[in-house]
Amino acid sequence: MSVNILPKVEGKLTPDAPLAPLVWFKSGGSAEYLFEPKDIHDLQEFLRQLDPTVPVMALGLGSNLIVRDGGVRGVVVRLGKAFAKVTSIDAVTLNCGAGASGILVSSTARDNRISGLEFLRSIPGTVGGFVRMNGGAYGGEVKDILVDCDVVMRDGALATLSVKELHYSYRHSQLPDGAIVVGARFRGVPGAADAIQAEMDRISAAREASQPLRSKTGGSTFKNPDGHKAWQLVDEAGCRGLQIGGAQVSEKHTNFLINTGDATSAEIEALGDEVRQRVKAKSGIDLHWEIQRVGETK
Repeated sequence: MSVNILPKVEGKLTPDAPLAPLVWFKSGGSAEYLFEPKDIHDLQEFLRQLDPTVPVMALGLGSNLIVRDGGVRGVVVRLGKAFAKVTSIDAVTLNCGAGASGILVSSTARDNRISGLEFLRSIPGTVGGFVRMNGGAYGGEVKDILVDCDVVMRDGALATLSVKELHYSYRHSQLPDGAIVVGARFRGVPGAADAIQAEMDRISAAREASQPLRSKTGGSTFKNPDGHKAWQLVDEAGCRGLQIGGAQVSEKHTNFLINTGDATSAEIEALGDEVRQRVKAKSGIDLHWEIQRVGETK
């Protein structure tokens, strides 16, 4: 163990915690420590007292993530129910805990007649992940609705960062290293509840029709290169249904990798790299991972 002396916590601190059950791919190793803080103060105090050389990583719903088979060194922080509240601030703005799901945020927006947040219904993740990665789908991106966010820095300090300070680009932010998003303000525009619900239903149906939602997957695997669709490049390179071990390129949507049974994370990552090589050979285009890969190889 690299973590020798651990601060006392009010939440839950679990050594050698399996991460596979917590990620969508259902594969990968354990966290050296998994910390589920009671509240923001608990998280601040823990990070303030934790040896600054110990790595810290935030984990949301685990939808856009490959945890390698050797597990994750240091501390993985998972924000639970205390961080999953969504409340309205004014007629068009919601205050969202970082642990809140896209479904909860978009539903609360509908109940408050706030339009413009419907696309969050389609992103399998939490507010913390959306803010970190500039999550987007169906024509919307977090950069379009974010006012600002609260983060706990690696030294335990609490800071509020405006949308401009995150310097958003496609599926990327310049969030400071080690910073953990704990809350965010999203702003939409006034709308009618039935129209908002209709748009959410349309998005939900489109996802159901096109994506392998019943499979163990990690969501969109590769970023769309400028002027191209990643799925189309993968398909044209002959990778639909391609398999390595228990990992397979989805037949339904070729920008999704799936765990068909008991795939290892190494097989899933190797399949992604094989797809990238085949696309490069066929089209000359470099595909870049959208899915995060973390931890140690076995």
